[in-house]
Amino acid sequence: MKSADINCDMGESFGAYTIGNDQKVIQSITSANIACGYHAGDPATMAKTVRLCIDNGVKIGAHPALPDLIGFGRRTMQITPNEAYQLIIYQTGALSGFVKAAGSSLSHVKPHGALYNMAATDRLIAEAIAQAVCDFDSRLTLFALSGSALAKAGKKAGLAVAHEVFADRTYQEDGSLTPRSEANALITDDNKAIDQVMQMVKSQTVTTVSGENIPIIADTICVHGDSPQASEFAQKIHRQLQKEGFLL
Repeated sequence: MKSADINCDMGESFGAYTIGNDQKVIQSITSANIACGYHAGDPATMAKTVRLCIDNGVKIGAHPALPDLIGFGRRTMQITPNEAYQLIIYQTGALSGFVKAAGSSLSHVKPHGALYNMAATDRLIAEAIAQAVCDFDSRLTLFALSGSALAKAGKKAGLAVAHEVFADRTYQEDGSLTPRSEANALITDDNKAIDQVMQMVKSQTVTTVSGENIPIIADTICVHGDSPQASEFAQKIHRQLQKEGFLL
């Protein structure tokens, strides 16, 4: 039986501001995507989060973003493929320094927010990101929205690709996530979110907002760490996956 991976965006505090409850969430996940300073995070937080992952046996990933601290990296910017390439190299390199200094190794790269969404549909941006990851370290796994342009670009570049699905987001008929600007973008009922996770893991399908079942590849499941109930939600998903025999 295929095992399930649960990932979460972490290390998103910076300066005097605390975002998320990394200490609790870390206990229920297997992979962490650590902010690299552009949408959140700072050197102290990066070092602390890397150590937290090592101490809990959680795989460490870089979570590079657009340079948009005020907008939390969720606002689209007009960038060239070359700029996308540079953003990935720069931020992955920054986090990798802390990982190496701590005596561990980087596992994966997952773009954040608007950069992630842009790479899901823009082939040139996707290929630039995949090439950056490949040039930095071809042994790294690229996390990408299931079936997206980024997933295809990663495979084309020869990278290991983890097709990512989202526990608490709704899906459109083309496999894209419902934009956060729409009222039905988030699943706020934990039970419904867990039902969606189990459907995606078991049958490799997801039910869209229109009620249509579409195919999806579920290699890694994302839970968001910046919501108030993040740790409890992650624990529920972890327990359900264990109960169903998807060993973590």
